[in-house]
Amino acid sequence: MAKAKWEKWLKPENLTLLQGWARDGLTNDQIAKKMGIVRSTLQSWIKTHEDISNALKKGKEVVDAEIENSLISTMKKHTVTTTTYKMVKKDEFNLKAERAKFANIYKLDHPEASKQEILIATAANVDVYEKIPISKTVTEVDPNVSAAIFWLKNRRPDKFRDQTFQKLNEANARKAIADAGISEAQLKSLKEEDNPSNRTVIVDDVAKMKELRDHEGSTDKQGD
Repeated sequence: MAKAKWEKWLKPENLTLLQGWARDGLTNDQIAKKMGIVRSTLQSWIKTHEDISNALKKGKEVVDAEIENSLISTMKKHTVTTTTYKMVKKDEFNLKAERAKFANIYKLDHPEASKQEILIATAANVDVYEKIPISKTVTEVDPNVSAAIFWLKNRRPDKFRDQTFQKLNEANARKAIADAGISEAQLKSLKEEDNPSNRTVIVDDVAKMKELRDHEGSTDKQGD
């Protein structure tokens, strides 16, 4: 039974279907769900069946190319044309012609269908109204800077790589040097405060100053 499952997806029409799903941007999870299998089974088939793998790859390459072209277009100055439509009722003659054409095709594809079924299908698929363009607006759009940055970072990382970490490291290095300088100055200040010779004494008369000087002189001699 499992074999019949993967063989079904090797048929040309089903490979085209897989390619279309991939081209529409569906993920492998979503594609597997449409196939009625789990993602792990699809991954296994991709590895063992080249046709399935190639179909999905081709579909994704198409959508990747379309997105890339769209991204490139936004990086350049460009124009966007917006068309406004209004819905109008189709000309009676044209409407009848469209309905007759659809009914004939539907009858050929469904020879067993009754007249009532053909009429219902025709009414459901042939619109009474059509869109008529009434105005066009052309807008000039500036380049998308974010898209350009993204492109350059990924295409030219040698010239446009992200400098955030480099700048952060440089900032941290400067901060470390500054902190070291502050710590050294604080340590020097503490040492100077502990040194008696660096004491600052305020005296209010000459006699006291002489007495203090004589005292320090005698202390120095005892130390010698």
